[in-house]
Amino acid sequence: MAHPVNDHALDVIFRDARSQNGFLDKSVPEVLVRAVYDLAKMGPTSANCCPARFVWITSDEAKARLKPHMGGNNTDKTMGAPYVCIIAYDLKFQEKIPKLFPHAPEAKDWFNSNRDETAFRNGTLQGAYLMIAARALGLDCGPMSGFDADGVNKEFFESQDGEMQHWRANFICNIGHGDKSKLFDRSPRLDFEEACRVL
Repeated sequence: MAHPVNDHALDVIFRDARSQNGFLDKSVPEVLVRAVYDLAKMGPTSANCCPARFVWITSDEAKARLKPHMGGNNTDKTMGAPYVCIIAYDLKFQEKIPKLFPHAPEAKDWFNSNRDETAFRNGTLQGAYLMIAARALGLDCGPMSGFDADGVNKEFFESQDGEMQHWRANFICNIGHGDKSKLFDRSPRLDFEEACRVL
């Protein structure tokens, strides 16, 4: 039987975690980014379809390619983050289902009628798992949707050869060690009675 995690873990992942607007000039080793993914990939998806794809941008060259597609205030905070992750989804995710769901390889055809919806929904879930994993490993996140998705798709995906040309951007998340001095006051959340119904 599973036991709840302790209060410290809940604070790190949820209660004290914030969407970061700036990052400290502190490097993040690639081994830590790989550890984040290795945790995030364990989260559930429909028939283990795992449609999310992650592009980790850290070099000045790659950031220069992304910069024209960022909107407003998102530009500066993105350029200052140690890593910028494009959370994308693969429109050909079904091709990998025989590997991911080997006991029912016919699952490859289960999503023919709702491929895009499945990729987007489950890819979004995996993006959230990635943020939780990053926080659990001591990193901060700054997720955002203020960017030109068509521009990002053309720059990083549609113009590529191979599998990446079938990837599409969902949202972007800056990852590193947050600069607490750039945080806003925490915004309110809805109470249980406002957001939930028990039937």
